[in-house]
Amino acid sequence: MWPEAPSDSSSIWHKAVIFRVMSGSRSTGVFLDHEFDLPDGRRRPIVFWTGVVLVTVGVILHLPMYIESAEMHYHMAGMKMDAAMLWGMVLIVSGSALAGWGLVPRRANHEGAALLKVRAIDDARISKTHVGLLLVLAIAVTIDVMKPTTLAFVAPGVAEEYHLRAPGHPHGDVPVAWLPFSGIAGTVLGSLIWGWLGDRMGRRAAMLLAGILFIGTSICGAMPSFGWNVVMCFIMGLSAGGMLPVAFTLLSETIPARRRGWLMVFIGGDIAGAYVLTSWASETLTPTYSWRILWLIGLPMGVLFLFLARWVPESPRYLLSVGREDEARRVLTRYRAEVVRIERSELADEESLGNRYSQLVRSPFLGLTTMLTLLAVGIGLTVYGFQMWLPSNLRQLGYDGVSADRVLRDSALIGFPLNLAVAYLYHRSSRWTLIGLSGLVTASLALFTILGDSAAENRAVLNTLLVIPIWGSSSVIAVLSAYAAEVYPTRIRSRGSGLAAGMTKAGGVLVLAMIVAAVAAPSLRATAAIGAVPMAVATVAAVAVAVETRRRRLEDITCDELGGRAPAR
Repeated sequence: MWPEAPSDSSSIWHKAVIFRVMSGSRSTGVFLDHEFDLPDGRRRPIVFWTGVVLVTVGVILHLPMYIESAEMHYHMAGMKMDAAMLWGMVLIVSGSALAGWGLVPRRANHEGAALLKVRAIDDARISKTHVGLLLVLAIAVTIDVMKPTTLAFVAPGVAEEYHLRAPGHPHGDVPVAWLPFSGIAGTVLGSLIWGWLGDRMGRRAAMLLAGILFIGTSICGAMPSFGWNVVMCFIMGLSAGGMLPVAFTLLSETIPARRRGWLMVFIGGDIAGAYVLTSWASETLTPTYSWRILWLIGLPMGVLFLFLARWVPESPRYLLSVGREDEARRVLTRYRAEVVRIERSELADEESLGNRYSQLVRSPFLGLTTMLTLLAVGIGLTVYGFQMWLPSNLRQLGYDGVSADRVLRDSALIGFPLNLAVAYLYHRSSRWTLIGLSGLVTASLALFTILGDSAAENRAVLNTLLVIPIWGSSSVIAVLSAYAAEVYPTRIRSRGSGLAAGMTKAGGVLVLAMIVAAVAAPSLRATAAIGAVPMAVATVAAVAVAVETRRRRLEDITCDELGGRAPAR
């Protein structure tokens, strides 16, 4: 017999007994797996998985036309969409809508912060759940970054098939830059939308929705016309832009403070890994299956992510901040964190903050937001100006397709181990790591600006010189993503991460817009100079306003920023 419960059946004692009974049964694993499969029991799991099936079938219906084009080396330009492809598009659109509806909670989220101890998250030891989360999110970051990175490797093939204007095909009428322009523009909007979704529907639910679009937009590789490629690349950008900031938000709110910084940067190092994998896939698969295969592999990758996401719990800080106490208890227990009831929520000071994007540009966050925006735009100009056009520029300078891809892969591989050093440095000082990396990338771009095309005359020298901008750019993005996920309160953290990620892509939109308008030719020297100038300004701004987050609890950082009081809405 259980001891008699107090007369108030809604008491914490009663909830604790129920929770103990459930956690002590053999069926707990099944129960929790079901809950974590679609967090928050108020959602619609059957509707969600029906949507997933429809999207997957819709993508598969696009493959017959691609397979039929094998005799033409998979050149599909000029082909008309068949009935299967048209029905496939209908299934993808309807399935995406169903899956999204299945993820939306049936009632509003923000109910006031739960009265459970937030510090328990930082006091917990690293458990199997933490390790599983890190592994799955590392894979998610890699898959996510491969999407926009692929734009650089498909551009030469797209230009050739559709007779577009590019460095290697100067006589085309329409610039191939429209393709990356639409894709990167989509990532800007996607980062902002998913930043909002992460704060409204939950970090994990927003990631699952992005995973659905991963699958659906793999049909970029089966589109017969260039116009449809541009449209689908924009939609692809929406999902790719949203995954990264939400993933880093989830990591920052889950990993204990003493290990949070370096683990986040280490996971962010997979940005360089994504470049390695994409260049390898381009070198290995493109000669046989054309550039289209680089998009089509998004189907198995997206399905893999949705399968692995089953082992990713929702952010306990997010659950506590919106008052979903029962779920927060289950997640805290899964992380082996002590569940402690308190009189006043440690997140209560955040409740007077506005939960809108406008809060990011109000006191006390205006300085930080300005600095992060400058740095994000600068590194975006570097990645999508200098780095994106490297495959095309190297081909123009005499490297064939496979050689250009191999040069970029080798440079990324050389720099990949340096991510461990960056993670350690961030663990020692987040502020100075951010400043130092930005300055290093600025110096390397200045060197390419001085050398120009002569940098490609010696392959060994070129490999060495490319290490810093390729590795350094990805490391700056990793550090920037981790830092942005630490300096904002839980209530607007996903929005802050989304803004930083979106501004990174905004730099790409600026440089690609200039290329589309033929204002600036994407030469090696020009793209290096375009990135070097704003990076220098961003580095100086970081020296002035960046704050230290090393080993500090997120709530302590917020408390210092608020100066002991919550600002007005």
